[in-house]
Amino acid sequence: MRENWSKELGRIVRFGITGSLSTLIHYGAYLIALIWMVPTIAYTVGYGVGLCVNYVMTTFFTFKEHPSKKNAAGFVASHIVNYLLEIGILNLFLYYGMEKRLAGILVLIVVVPINFLILRFVFVRKQ
Repeated sequence: MRENWSKELGRIVRFGITGSLSTLIHYGAYLIALIWMVPTIAYTVGYGVGLCVNYVMTTFFTFKEHPSKKNAAGFVASHIVNYLLEIGILNLFLYYGMEKRLAGILVLIVVVPINFLILRFVFVRKQ
């Protein structure tokens, strides 16, 4: 039991590192894209850039797995759900007048815990 707890804690810490780096890349790309694009499109561009970094880090670092068709499909499916959730929340914040740079940060804060649970389901096999 203690070994499982330690293993899970390690995953959570690695997820935090992976998520922080991916989020910084995502948000940086969003801010750059905002110069030329409307917020929804800029957010989508940032999401795509962050997604690529996130898959590599999630696979090799967070869950210590190898890339496979199965985990790639699960990762993409989980991120489609995650993206729709994020875009919906972003547009809700913007609709209520929140400043677009702040809205992008708050969306990420809301969805990170949800994303961990979804990805854990994709990458952690029953042992």
